[in-house]
Amino acid sequence: MRNYFQFLLVLLFFISCQKETQNNIDISNIEANFKVFRFEQDFYTNKGQNLVELKENFPLLFPDETPDSIWIAKINNPDELELFQETQKKYNSLLHIEEELSKLFKHIKYYNPTFLAPDVITILSNIDYTYRTIYTDNLLFISLDVYLGDDHPFYNDYPFYIRKNNTDERIVVDVASNIINSTISLLNNRSFLAKMIHEGKKMYLLDLYLPSKSDPIKIGYPKDKFDWATMNEEQVWRYFIENDLLYSTDTQLNKRFIENAPFSKFYLSEDTKSPGRIGQWIGWQIVRSYMVNNDVSLQDLLSMNEEEIFKNSKYKPRK
Repeated sequence: MRNYFQFLLVLLFFISCQKETQNNIDISNIEANFKVFRFEQDFYTNKGQNLVELKENFPLLFPDETPDSIWIAKINNPDELELFQETQKKYNSLLHIEEELSKLFKHIKYYNPTFLAPDVITILSNIDYTYRTIYTDNLLFISLDVYLGDDHPFYNDYPFYIRKNNTDERIVVDVASNIINSTISLLNNRSFLAKMIHEGKKMYLLDLYLPSKSDPIKIGYPKDKFDWATMNEEQVWRYFIENDLLYSTDTQLNKRFIENAPFSKFYLSEDTKSPGRIGQWIGWQIVRSYMVNNDVSLQDLLSMNEEEIFKNSKYKPRK
């Protein structure tokens, strides 16, 4: 029995290394040129003296109907200045973030040669975690004040499942997810299974775009929640089947199993031990299984019907 467990550990390690090697591609000859503009530094050190120039440089951030007095009041607001100062303590330099973004953009361009790296503008959003990053075709906005660390006192009133992802290592994941959400096709099928696999496609793109990031970081689970997901995958899948959820179009299933939440809602006593978005986790495993068992291109996967992916995935949840 002891030799069996040793063999199993070696096998799991080999599979893990094989997956990592498969996703690690050569990006050394790929160019992804972009600039970084520190708007929050320019704004909060401005004191209103160069507001005209600032508005000319960042017109999207200054609506025409807002009078200058509002901006000057913001610049001198003690609470906002404290937030700015705390942000600068951690992000006086963005070198490590720029390096991660460069790798991300190069990986995206490898799989999508038409992709153009956006210029980056860092801002403060008064800790609006619903808009951590905003991506357009040629611009990327990053709210640095959302990434001060999960134990920062500014986040004391935030639920744990939110502040757990308020860390610098999540910046590039949120950026990648934002880009993926803006480029992947909308879902037509309203079944719960289709929604899970649709989310799984997005997670699989994270596998390709961020090969050096761990699975817990990519899905945003703390260790105990991630361990629960891996250990209970079979039970979760059985619950979905036994309760006839796979082809249900009940929109309440979105809140229970797909949308961000402190835990998934099975209506069982052990619910609080589970992570939120467990449907996303299951969809991720289905898409991974499909790509292992089928020789198709990434573009074929993204355009393929979710039902077809499931039928040909040979998905078997881990016991």
